[in-house]
Amino acid sequence: MSRDAKSPGREVVAQFTGVSTATVTMQLLKRGLRNCFIQGARPLNVENCHFVAEAYTLRFIPMREDLSRVEILGDPEYPPRKAIENIAPGQAMVIDARGELGAGVIGDILVARLHERGIAAVISDGPVRDGAIVAAGALPVFCAGSAAPASLNVHFGADLQRPIACGGVAVIPGDILVGDGDGVVVVPRRMAAEVARDGAEQERLEGFLKQRVESGHPTIGTYPPNPETLQAYEAWKAQN
Repeated sequence: MSRDAKSPGREVVAQFTGVSTATVTMQLLKRGLRNCFIQGARPLNVENCHFVAEAYTLRFIPMREDLSRVEILGDPEYPPRKAIENIAPGQAMVIDARGELGAGVIGDILVARLHERGIAAVISDGPVRDGAIVAAGALPVFCAGSAAPASLNVHFGADLQRPIACGGVAVIPGDILVGDGDGVVVVPRRMAAEVARDGAEQERLEGFLKQRVESGHPTIGTYPPNPETLQAYEAWKAQN
């Protein structure tokens, strides 16, 4: 899938910096989107899991013996192998593993190559192989834990850069993904700039509201804020 920009604009990425996935889901809810949080993809290392990136998709289908042959791993056109060298720096690889827990979709050597190539993250609703080693690496990885068997035990790599389902969420190539310790949220690309902008404002407001609660204000009238609290927020914002 060709695209003029391989990643969201720097300004959008900068606005998403510091915006939590919880805030992003609230902004999407305000726009009518409820099913946007990928289920079953947890960060392997919560200390290294924050990212914002464009989605690059890989889809697995159920294994079939005549297709899922060991020899295919040496085929440079086999989608799971082609993806490793095809994904652009700054993108995030999103893998549709159908929630299948019986095999890992990627292991430490391929993750090391992806990190060396400068991608942003790997997200899958299935497990990875070599989980402890992958967790200790520098690349943010979100998945359903670890499993030793190779992907060919249960999967066949079907295609790249097509709409997929990951953790029950539709992911379209080019969607914007935001990840943190809670998991990964999918933001339609056309909404990304406004969600980032309004999300940053929500973070500022909620920081102020938290200060109010910690200083003794009741939650009623503070969270959500009533007109008096919003007036106090505007005055605080002007000073800060």
